[in-house]
Amino acid sequence: MSFSYSQTSNNSSIKDSIEAFIYKSKQSDLFSNNERLDFALKAKQLAKDSDFLSAEVQSNLSVSNIYWEMGLEKDFKKINRENLDLSNKINDTLSLANTHYNLGEFFRLKVRLSDSAYYHYHNAEKLFKKLDDNFNTAQTLLRIAVIQKNEKDFIGSEVTSVEAISQLDLLKDTDKINEVKSYIYNNLGLVFGQMEQFDESIIYYKKALELKKNLAGNNTLTIYRTINNLALSYNNSENFELAIKNYKLILDDKETMSKNPNFYALVLDNYANSLYLSKKNDKRLPHLYLKALNICDSLGDSASNYNSIIINQHLAQYYNDKNKKDSARYYAYRAKDISENYHNDDLLKSLLLLSKIEDDSIAVNYYDEYIQLNDSLVKNERNIRNKFARIRFETKEIEKKNLQITREKMWLIIISIILMITALLIYIIISQRSKNSELRFVQKQQETNEEIYNLMLSQQEKIDQARTLEKKHISQELHDGVLGRLFGTRLSLDSLNMATTIEAIQTRSRYIQDLKNIEEDIRKVSHELNTDFISGSGFLDIIKTLLETQTQAYELDYTLDYNDSINWDDLSNKNKIHIYRIIQESIHNIYKHANATLLKIGFELKKNVICLTISDNGSGFDVNKAKTGIGLKNINARVKEVNGEIIITSEKDIGTTVKINVPI
Repeated sequence: MSFSYSQTSNNSSIKDSIEAFIYKSKQSDLFSNNERLDFALKAKQLAKDSDFLSAEVQSNLSVSNIYWEMGLEKDFKKINRENLDLSNKINDTLSLANTHYNLGEFFRLKVRLSDSAYYHYHNAEKLFKKLDDNFNTAQTLLRIAVIQKNEKDFIGSEVTSVEAISQLDLLKDTDKINEVKSYIYNNLGLVFGQMEQFDESIIYYKKALELKKNLAGNNTLTIYRTINNLALSYNNSENFELAIKNYKLILDDKETMSKNPNFYALVLDNYANSLYLSKKNDKRLPHLYLKALNICDSLGDSASNYNSIIINQHLAQYYNDKNKKDSARYYAYRAKDISENYHNDDLLKSLLLLSKIEDDSIAVNYYDEYIQLNDSLVKNERNIRNKFARIRFETKEIEKKNLQITREKMWLIIISIILMITALLIYIIISQRSKNSELRFVQKQQETNEEIYNLMLSQQEKIDQARTLEKKHISQELHDGVLGRLFGTRLSLDSLNMATTIEAIQTRSRYIQDLKNIEEDIRKVSHELNTDFISGSGFLDIIKTLLETQTQAYELDYTLDYNDSINWDDLSNKNKIHIYRIIQESIHNIYKHANATLLKIGFELKKNVICLTISDNGSGFDVNKAKTGIGLKNINARVKEVNGEIIITSEKDIGTTVKINVPI
């Protein structure tokens, strides 16, 4: 017991240490990233050494988060792949969902593989939904909706976004909930904008703005991003005044330029393009375009490089409209060169723009490239959407199979329970029947014993009646015979008392002889009274009745030998009943199995032990090989009840002898 306690305490101490390391790994305000990573790795190693798989999973999640913050992409992917296996192994649904979500983020943001990202997000969403985790389900659905929108599955993105909103509507409004809702509304604005349903797009952008403006903390940048999207929808719906007004609202905030120059350049380009499309012939053009392009070129990062594609396209279109072909070609080719690194819609727009700017065969070549790329992109988008559909289908198929397996398991359990209950009921019924049979047998035995006992009482009553009659007869004999004779002799002697004659003497001598005769008669009567001439005859009469009845029914001859020295009154009624039943069972067995014609029963008293012998002249049997039947079992049980012993001898074609010794 002490070892068990020590082991439990040790495990508890290890778990406490793991939890302490994990807690420290999350304290970004107290420790550096390297220190936090060291704590998380210590927790992981300790859990692994102690074979605490659940603790190892939690440690891996902490390590994963720090790898993400530190930009260690390969390590992030590796630790999450490891965590998938561990979470599956211990059936930890929450950790499995979080790990799939992490891998979805990795493939969406780091390597931009939308189908892989979709796969992991889809698995995470199903697991979060299984856990009734509405918030994480909605957050994951948002990621899926963004991927669908980027792959031009606009209807799918809309449906997924609406489902995400419905998940959040089940929760109480908080800043956290409303923040995610605002992102979902923003995505819906982008979806409807792509589908050129600008009125709906504007409605969703306004909903997103309303939520973002009411969030706690500084949310300026995210508000400006939605305002920029809203202005773009105004611009695309040719409501240039509102577009310009919203762009100007962002540009008037001087901090935007210093804090987020890349976003500032994007807004500035959109603002310049709205001015150009509004046909106001603003003198600040193309200066505003060039200013935005210079900001992007000066930053030199990938995001700025990507934004410069659109600015170059706007400049090429602007100069082409102004019939400045050289400048138009310069910016169009520059847009094409940059967009070739991405091979997406921006490259498609650059090729279409060049087909308009260039002349003759060159324009035709670019238009052909445009058509080929467009077909390729459409095919690729279709393939991606098909992959999404296949992932959903396969997931549903897996869910169906899992549901089917669950149902089969459930039915197996139900059938097993039914079979067990049925078996139990059958056992109870059989057991109850057996008990009832035993009770009926015991009851029958009791009734038989009572019958025998009543028979013995009846026989005893007859004996008592016989004794009474005999005593009455003796009494009459004494009164009428002996006493009368004594009285007569006494009177005669009185009359001869004084006589001395020879005749008188002879007469007295004769009377004296009469007295001697009377004395002998009295002695005889006394002896008869002192002898229990009916003693034991009651039980033996019962045995005789049994033998006469049974042998007559079974067509057997019988002999009964007994010793008069046996005082049956010394034997208890219980033992008498058992002896009676033993003889009865033996006669039945002889009739049933022995094919005998003669039955012999003998009683003998030896050293206060009644020896009962039952023999027949039947076919006999091999005592060592014979099976013990119910009859013999009953005989053995009764012998045991009277504390006796039984000896069975038998010879084939000669007969069987059963000797039973019953102590008094």
